[in-house]
Amino acid sequence: MGVKAALPRYELYFYNVVLSNSNRKTFKTSVQSGWHYSGRKMDTADVEWMMWFSTFREHIIFALSGHVIFAKICTLLAPQYRSLVFMVYGMLAVFTSMGWAYVTLILSHCVLLYSISLVKLRWLCFVAGLTTLATFKMEPFISWQAGFVSGSFELRPLLFYGGCGFTIMRCLSFALENCERKDGNYSILELLKYNFYLPFFYFGPIMTFDKFYIQANNPNLTRKDGEMWNISIQALLNLGVIMIVAVILHFMYILTIPSDMKLLKHISDWALAGLAYLNLVYDWVKTAVMFGVINTVSRLDHLDPPKPPKCITMLYVFSETHFDRGINDFLCNYVYNYLGGKHDNVLDELIGSLCTFGITALWLGPSWVVFIWVFLNCFGLNFELWIAKFFTMEPFISIEMAISESMSRRIRAVFNTFNFWKIVLYNVLVLNSLEFANLVAKRLLLKGFPFTTITVMFVTYCLIQLIKERERRQKLALYFYVTFYIYCLNIYNI
Repeated sequence: MGVKAALPRYELYFYNVVLSNSNRKTFKTSVQSGWHYSGRKMDTADVEWMMWFSTFREHIIFALSGHVIFAKICTLLAPQYRSLVFMVYGMLAVFTSMGWAYVTLILSHCVLLYSISLVKLRWLCFVAGLTTLATFKMEPFISWQAGFVSGSFELRPLLFYGGCGFTIMRCLSFALENCERKDGNYSILELLKYNFYLPFFYFGPIMTFDKFYIQANNPNLTRKDGEMWNISIQALLNLGVIMIVAVILHFMYILTIPSDMKLLKHISDWALAGLAYLNLVYDWVKTAVMFGVINTVSRLDHLDPPKPPKCITMLYVFSETHFDRGINDFLCNYVYNYLGGKHDNVLDELIGSLCTFGITALWLGPSWVVFIWVFLNCFGLNFELWIAKFFTMEPFISIEMAISESMSRRIRAVFNTFNFWKIVLYNVLVLNSLEFANLVAKRLLLKGFPFTTITVMFVTYCLIQLIKERERRQKLALYFYVTFYIYCLNIYNI
């Protein structure tokens, strides 16, 4: 009897949608075998995450564990030689994974940029470093240098480009610091110690040479109270986040769905906006975890590595937007702050930001999507300064002085709300695709207007106000702490 019973049309339509979605070509290529014991398939669209925590997990754990063990033994027996042991272990690990020809290629770039750094001309170091980096971004130089790696395995291209790219940036940091040194030059051995530190070699983050040199050669290896406890907590936190991301990749498929444009046209405006936001949150989590694992190892070596990027939810100004704090620190130290000065002059800011994003485009690899992303972010960064300069003119400055600070904060939050979604859309462009970013923008601003647009912006406005309140309380707590500290110093005449 149940077989003959008719079902409502909407229920049959639901079954057809589920069935058709489960057999989509996009899902066949990106959603593959996952948890065998539960039968769940896994979203494998992110190559980096799959490499780190699935495909080559054992290899990475083995290499980093060996580094930790050798570093600990050396720290106990001969701490004065620990940076040398870091270099030797790193070179052996690179030789084992990529071969002697690849090590020779890396050494040749190190020797070349070291020789140029001896001239102590900052512009020449930049030209040499960026030209060398460009050889890994264009043919026929890529194929010629890739031929130095013998054999073929799945991780080979990623290790090749990662190791070479980060090597050039580290050598450039060394060269620029050597230009700033007044007495003599750093030795090439210091460059090799810096470059072949294994935890940073293939995947970063970039730690500028001046910081690495001081910390790696610091004879005082005593730890602060509770430091090991904090390192342990951070390691457990990273492990917990890895498990949560594994659950998300097995149940939500947020990385594969944006590539299926036919499916996206049938979901609601809210779902589309949420999907774009979740993709950025995922990329931030991935970066924070990957660098978190490496940073945990480097902190065991008594180093203070670059911190994870600022959470995407907390970003509402372009000047604080970055997904790799190491690259961001590198560009700010050597390009943006050097050329932009105090960032209060429109022309200096424009020159500094153009040069900074030009190097960023070269680092990411020139393509139309990267060029569009660079242009939009560079424009957004400068537009913030233009708007700030514009509102310091009359009559706006008088109006702001007349209104209360609370009202000024509310008005600024309105501008920050639009900034927040510009940051989301600009970064969705480079993380997903131009088509997905275009669809989100159209649905959010045009097709969804006025209801969806106003509602999303109002919710974002509320979020911005809560973020501003959190930042205000943090600054207030810091102010009271510093004031109390100075008060205690004055009482005890320290």
